[in-house]
Amino acid sequence: MNQNEITVLDAGMGKTLSMRGVDIPGTIWSANALIVAADVVVDVHKENIAAGARVITTNSYGIIRSDLAKENIEDQFEALNQSAGELAKRAVQESRENSVEIAGSLPPLNGSYRPDLVLDRKLMDELYQEQAKLLAPYVDLFICETMSTIEEASAAANAAKETGLPVLIALTLDDDRKGCLRSGERVEDAVDQLCVVDPIGILANCCLPERITDAMPLLSMSGLAFRGGYANAFSRVPRDFELDGVKESDRKLPLRDDLEPDLYARFVEEWLDQGANIVGGCCGTTAKHTQAITGLLASRACA
Repeated sequence: MNQNEITVLDAGMGKTLSMRGVDIPGTIWSANALIVAADVVVDVHKENIAAGARVITTNSYGIIRSDLAKENIEDQFEALNQSAGELAKRAVQESRENSVEIAGSLPPLNGSYRPDLVLDRKLMDELYQEQAKLLAPYVDLFICETMSTIEEASAAANAAKETGLPVLIALTLDDDRKGCLRSGERVEDAVDQLCVVDPIGILANCCLPERITDAMPLLSMSGLAFRGGYANAFSRVPRDFELDGVKESDRKLPLRDDLEPDLYARFVEEWLDQGANIVGGCCGTTAKHTQAITGLLASRACA
């Protein structure tokens, strides 16, 4: 990645896997594809590379010990992380795109979007260190994704830094409160405290694109090499959301009908105008969104 250029991240994995008929269970989510549809994972990676992504993300977001235990496959934790890394490397090799880098995904460890469920720091440190060490041989950098609290982001980033690889931190923002993480902590405070970890960049992800627009000026003032965002396409995320829950609002979140690729790219253009230099898509987006972003960049270059 070059901070003087715009870096395009890939899009979300889950929606495309589902569209291909791969089962996405409420526990291990897209990680199930590593077991039942490895070739499809490679194809999704390759689709994004062909669409212009220059950083693809390992399909390791759903590899969490406690969730694997619910499916009685916790003993596969090491093998699944290795598989996620190997499949990403295979996709890059088969695409013959030497400029594509692989980011190792470090996810929330006790439910996405739930600051109230973030684990004790000592336990997070141990779990993130374990996963980072497993992914490190396969990746060029780490991305600590969908971090809902400063403490969670700090734990993931510190563990990733111990591998000696560059680290990006991606914060998930509150759907209703501008400039706030889902914990209610301010983006400014997150930037101040997380800069101590020395990441190469801080981004916003897996939240409404409008909230990323609100936060981008704050991220751009961080002084870090990289700042940007990749939004989800959900209508909103309930505060008590559980991926494997039984409430009507759990499991599959409804998608917006106004975030088709071209419209999504308009949000991306706003972020670029605000100083972003790394952009992509998260849950609910596909390689078509990636293609719309690269098309936008091409049109800006010709303007």
